[in-house]
Order: sequence, then structure tokens, then C-alpha cells
Amino acid sequence: QVQLVESGGGSVQAGGSLTLSCGASGYTSRGWGWFRQAPGKEREGVAAISLFGANTKYADAVKGRFTISQDNAKNTVYLQMNSLKPEDTAMYYCAAGRADWLRWYSPIVYPSWGQGTQVTVSS
Repeated sequence: QVQLVESGGGSVQAGGSLTLSCGASGYTSRGWGWFRQAPGKEREGVAAISLFGANTKYADAVKGRFTISQDNAKNTVYLQMNSLKPEDTAMYYCAAGRADWLRWYSPIVYPSWGQGTQVTVSS
């Protein structure tokens, strides 16, 4: 079982930037994803990256503002978040081991999860 640990969350003003990191303790044989969950809402897919980084996917709400990347040598995935908006406020989760690329946005296709890191954007 891969263990994931996120970091990099915090509080910023609208228009600011944050970079989230997620390190894995074991080998990740499949791709990664970032999800977020706001209070009272379902967990939603934000971005995903294929195993060697050749392909990426983004939710429409973050396209052009967020960038997912990875460093396989460090077994780490990143989420660069620019032009943050108050509606980006949520707990952000890293996920790994995706079993279905076509459903990259679905939490059920990821067997491994981090504990989450809070992102708060104030207006």
C-alpha cells in the first residue's frame, strides 16, 4: 500500500498562488490525481497525470490556472495553483494508483490517498 503525504496548503488572497506537493512512500505503478472537497460538497477531481507525465487532465474550473507535474525520481507529484479564487477553497487530496484513465476524475478509481491539505482563498 502506497502512503501519500501532501504539503503546501495555506491561506492566500484571491489572485495568489500556492504549490501543493505529494510524496509517496512506495512505488506508484500508475498515475496520480489531485482532488478537492469543500464543506458540504462531494470530492471532485481537479487534475490528473499519467505515470510518466505524458498526459494530463484538468477540471474545467481550473484549466489555465492549475498545472499538475511530477518528479518520478522523487516519487512526488505537484499542483501549481495560480490566480486562485475564493471558490478554490477546499481540502486538497493527492491520490495514486489510478486504475482507469478515462475516469481520472472519479475518486473510486484511486486506491491510495493522502490525508489532505487545506487551501483557503480569501477575497
